[in-house]
Amino acid sequence: MLEKLDRYRYLIPKTYKKGMKVEGLIYANETLIRQIEKDQTLDQIANVATLPGLAGRSLAMPDAHQGYGFCIGGVAAADLATGIVSAGGVGFDINCGVRLLASPWTEPEVQPKLESLLNQLFRDIPCGTGRRGLLDMKKSDLDVVLEEGASWALRHGYGEAADIAHIEDLGRISGADPSKVSSRAKERGHDQLGTLGSGNHFLEIQVVEEIFEVSLAARLGLDVGQVVVLMHSGSRGLGHQVCTDYLDLMQGAMKRYNISVVDRQLACVPISSNEGQDYLAAMAAAANFAFANRQMITHWTRQACERILGSGQLRVIYDVCHNIAKREEHQVGSVRKEVLVHRKGATRAFPSGHPALPPEIRDLGQPVLIPGSMGTFSYMLVGTEQAMKETFGSCCHGAGRAKSRTQAKRETTPEQLLQELKGKGILVKGQTRAGLTEEKPDAYKDVSQVVDVVHNAGIARKVAKLRPIAVMKG
Repeated sequence: MLEKLDRYRYLIPKTYKKGMKVEGLIYANETLIRQIEKDQTLDQIANVATLPGLAGRSLAMPDAHQGYGFCIGGVAAADLATGIVSAGGVGFDINCGVRLLASPWTEPEVQPKLESLLNQLFRDIPCGTGRRGLLDMKKSDLDVVLEEGASWALRHGYGEAADIAHIEDLGRISGADPSKVSSRAKERGHDQLGTLGSGNHFLEIQVVEEIFEVSLAARLGLDVGQVVVLMHSGSRGLGHQVCTDYLDLMQGAMKRYNISVVDRQLACVPISSNEGQDYLAAMAAAANFAFANRQMITHWTRQACERILGSGQLRVIYDVCHNIAKREEHQVGSVRKEVLVHRKGATRAFPSGHPALPPEIRDLGQPVLIPGSMGTFSYMLVGTEQAMKETFGSCCHGAGRAKSRTQAKRETTPEQLLQELKGKGILVKGQTRAGLTEEKPDAYKDVSQVVDVVHNAGIARKVAKLRPIAVMKG
């Protein structure tokens, strides 16, 4: 049923499933498409294509795998007037994202103190399921966090003014309304600001292993042998509850708008509806919480590095969202128009010259951060004009799971995993040893293949490859 368009693109025709209004398009190579076909990803891409008001194809990146309603690695843009917004098209961890910090140190300078540094980070940054943060924050303060995002953290001494310019949307998505976030969501998030979380969330100390575009990397402040820090965290329990609340609301509201879906997990409402606007306001608030969260983790990472390594500043290269729905202007056919772009497990990849990018790197294109699985390489790329033409300025977000957490735990003991990573020169510290096995490297697709697909398809360009030397997990 799939039509191979070229080495990196596979088309799902509208004849694949009854009710498809647009085609599906998957970015993959032959190895990755076989992995993608093993679960329900193809059906989920086709199911999204049945939704009303889509402004283009239902898209999937090479890290795609089965998710809730929408596949993870899915992208779909909806017409503002006739289209829908779906909480499942964003996901439960709203603004789960990645931030890359460049350090002034080289690997030989850090290696003798690496274990001490990892232990200090583990002491300074709370991580794990349900872990409380270090703040004693009033409930009224949380509403301000939800409105201001990373700027709130900066005003309270967590970070530097230069950080904000290098965060997607300057660390604050407009339109946030804390009153649209339930009291239950606020209760879950109140004590979790400044915490790393669990599952696939992490903080890694890495080394720049290889540079693909020397002049571009130099402009971004990266060089071979340099130590960097990559963190991955999101909106914690607050974002999860926002998604849960609005999935219930949307499932109950669809009849009023005469919307039926082929899978109840695709629950959605018109963008212009009261329910749709309320969700977008709550989603923006949760996204701002996540921006503030990563800003505070950055602050404590800097403190830990200063304690162990001495003076020297960690500089934010960029911070990207993974799970979000945004109003953006794109070319749709012959018309330039505003659409709502759902990116679920996908990264914004705007090209050089785009006004949303920081002025000092605008001519380079947006940094795209692709973390690997624990123990494998991560990558930094930049967005391209081709991405604007094909994917609404979107790219992959990681390696993508290839095995379930249950299967991963069944195959490997914590002792085996730690020994394997130690053999690669990688220190690991986790809140629970059993939880590490869920995230073992071969539970994920080959991130190098994933990155090569988007690079060769032209929707992002490789800049640097990053090798982990120490990993902190929840």
